[in-house]
Amino acid sequence: MKIGIMGGTFDPIHIGHLLAGEAARDAYGLDQVWFMPSHIPPHKHQAGASGKERLEMTSEAVAGHPAFEVLDIEVLRGGVSYTIDTIKELQELHSAVDFYFIIGADMVNYLPHWQGIEELAQRICFIGVRRPGFQLAMDELPHYLQDKVLLADMPVVDISSTDIRERAAEGRTIRYLVPDRVHDYITRGGLYEVQP
Repeated sequence: MKIGIMGGTFDPIHIGHLLAGEAARDAYGLDQVWFMPSHIPPHKHQAGASGKERLEMTSEAVAGHPAFEVLDIEVLRGGVSYTIDTIKELQELHSAVDFYFIIGADMVNYLPHWQGIEELAQRICFIGVRRPGFQLAMDELPHYLQDKVLLADMPVVDISSTDIRERAAEGRTIRYLVPDRVHDYITRGGLYEVQP
């Protein structure tokens, strides 16, 4: 079985995340994609919404897709979320699964800075999801990563969670930037200063 792990803060999850997961699934025949909100990502500030809220928003976002699931392992573990710890735990729990880690292609060149990256590259492959026209210098990656990074194309969707939070704080609409069920969740809970 081939499973892609789509990690992120998901604060909030938006349609760009879903399109990236679907592009990776389609390009490499993944049986499932597990969307995994991090607790505290190593390279970002702590999320604004709680882990529970981000898990619930992610569940709302993937509802109805037969191959999309939510993984709560990092939120439940707490602390800083290092991918190497998560992959070790997942491989112990699911020894027959081939895991792939899905990232934005713009993060591929940052991979050498990830905690435990050499061991991680021995355990999994990465799928870098790129927008049309994005150029990536694969030969600039360390040799241990060059054959461990696959690429998948996705449509141009210039959306970020930061932009969505800023729009919400300014009283601007975020409808259609996030799935309808996520929009309803945010509105009901008054997250990101969105008014019902």
